[in-house]
Amino acid sequence: MHCRLCSQCLFFLASCPAERLEVLACLPQMQQQHMEVMKVFNDPIHGHIELHPLLVRIIDTPQFQRLRYIKQLGGTYFVFPGASHNRFEHSLGVGYLAGCLVRALKERQPDLGITERDILCVEIAGLCHDLGHGPFSHMFDGRFIPLTRPDLNWKHETSSVQMFEHLVTSNKLEEVMRSYGLVLEEDLLFIKEQIGGPIDETACVKSWPYRGRPKEKSFLYEIVANKKNGIDVDKWDYFARDCHHLGIPNNFDYQRLLIFTRVCEVGNQKHICPRDKEVGNLYEMFHTRNCLHRRAYQHKTGNIIEIMITEAFQKADKYFEIRGSEGKVYRISTAMEDMEAYTKLTDYVYLEILHSSNPELEEAREILRKIERRELYKFLGETRPESKKEIIKSNSLAESIANSKPEKDPPDVELKAENFIVDVISMDYGMKEQNPIDKVHFYCKADPSKAVKISKEQVSKLLPIIFMEQVVRVYYKSQDPHIISAAKQYFIQWCIQNDFTKPQDGDVVAPHLTPMKETWNKMTDDEHRRASEPSCKQRLSFDE
Repeated sequence: MHCRLCSQCLFFLASCPAERLEVLACLPQMQQQHMEVMKVFNDPIHGHIELHPLLVRIIDTPQFQRLRYIKQLGGTYFVFPGASHNRFEHSLGVGYLAGCLVRALKERQPDLGITERDILCVEIAGLCHDLGHGPFSHMFDGRFIPLTRPDLNWKHETSSVQMFEHLVTSNKLEEVMRSYGLVLEEDLLFIKEQIGGPIDETACVKSWPYRGRPKEKSFLYEIVANKKNGIDVDKWDYFARDCHHLGIPNNFDYQRLLIFTRVCEVGNQKHICPRDKEVGNLYEMFHTRNCLHRRAYQHKTGNIIEIMITEAFQKADKYFEIRGSEGKVYRISTAMEDMEAYTKLTDYVYLEILHSSNPELEEAREILRKIERRELYKFLGETRPESKKEIIKSNSLAESIANSKPEKDPPDVELKAENFIVDVISMDYGMKEQNPIDKVHFYCKADPSKAVKISKEQVSKLLPIIFMEQVVRVYYKSQDPHIISAAKQYFIQWCIQNDFTKPQDGDVVAPHLTPMKETWNKMTDDEHRRASEPSCKQRLSFDE
C-alpha cells in the first residue's frame, strides 16, 4: 500500500538524473498521504501504535465507541483502584497485536501466501472480538444472564459477531471495505469466524468447518482466538494490560514469542508453533493467567460486589426499558436480541439505577447503595473438596449450609438459606483439568519445518501436577457481628459434614468444632494435596 524504495528503485534514481528529480519531488506528497491515512494511538502498553485507516473507520462508530463505557475487569475496579481501563483500549491492543503476529509470519515465511486481505481481516477480527460484551464484562455473561435467563445458551462472542454485522451495515462501511480490497461475502465471513468460530454449527463435524479461508490457511484462525490451545493475542494484550493497571508483575514476554513463532505442518494442517526453548515462557503465560484469577479476577471482595450488582440488575430488570429498532422496548436481560438496543447497554445501567427516583427500582437501588457505603455481604470463608469430586453449583448448596447447625455448642440464632450465598469458582490453566501445553507443537533450531511436542517432564520437575481446582466461597447477607459469627460456625459444620478442607481461619472462628473432624488435624500437607486432586469422573451435586 505504501511505497518503499527497493533496490530497483534506487538503481533507477542513480542512473536517470532527470527522472530522479521528478520522483524525489513526489516523495513529500507520498509521505503526507501516509500521514493522513494511518492513525497513531499512544497506548500505555504497546507504545505508539499505527492502525490501518479501515480500522480507524470502524473505531469511529457508535458500536465500537460503546466499549469505552464497559469496564474491562467489571467489579474488580471496586477493589483495585487502578483497574479503571475499559474494553475499548483492550480491543485496540488486540487489533494491533493481531497485525504484528500475522505480519511477522508473512515476513518470516513468504511461502505461506499471506495476503494484504488476510492481514486486514485478522486485524479487524482482533479489533472487534469483544464488541458483544455487556455491562461489567464477564459479570454480565457469567453471572447475570445465566441467573436471569437460565435456558438461554448465550455467550458474548455471539453478540460480538452480531454487533460487528450491525456496525458494518448501520454505518454503511461495505463500500469502504471494498475500496481497501476486501471481498465482502468471503472476508466478512472470515472475520466473523475468527471471533465466534464456525458459523454453521453442523460444519464442526467436518474435516474443515470454516468457509472464510481454506484449510491451507488454518493457522490464521489461531491468532485472535485460539480454540486449539488458548495461546492467542487476546491473552497477550489483557495479561500485559491488566497487570499494568492492577499493579501485578507480568513475567510473560509476548514480544519474545512474536520473534520465535512460525507455521509448521502438523498432520495435514498448518499450525502456529513456537520455538522449543519458549516452552518455559508459555508455562509462565498460563501461570500468569492463574495468578491473575487468584489475585484479581476472582478476588473474594470483587466477586461479592459483582454478585450484589447482579442481584440489583435482576431486581431492576423488568422495570428497566431500553428502546431498540422500530421503537421496540427491551430489558437488561433481552437487549442482546436487538443490536440497536444493545448498543445502548453499558455500565451506565449501574448509575441509572443508583440515581433513579422510580419507586419500582427501590430494592435494586438499595443494593447498589450498600455497595457505595461498602456494606457488603460478609465473607464467611472458603473451602475445597478433599476427595476427587466436582461441586455442582445449585440453590441447594445454600439450603444445605442453613441446615448444618453446629452439633456442639450451637449458636442461639436461626439462619435462613436465602441469606447464604455460595460462589463456586473453577481455577485452571484455561482447559479445565488438561495441561494446555500438551496441545502445543514446537519447532526446533535443527529443523524449523518439523513440529514436535514437548512433555512436562522434558521441561522441569517443578511444574504443576494439577491444572484445575475448585474453590467454594460462602457469604452471608448481614452486618450483625453476632449473626456472622453464627454463620461461620454453620459453614465450618457444613465443611465437616461434606468432607471439605478446613477453612484457613477455622481454628480461630470455631475452635470447638474443628477437633471434631480427625483428618483436619492429622493430615499431612502431602495427604491434603493428594486428597484434593480434582477429577471429572466423580461429581458432587446437592440436588441428588
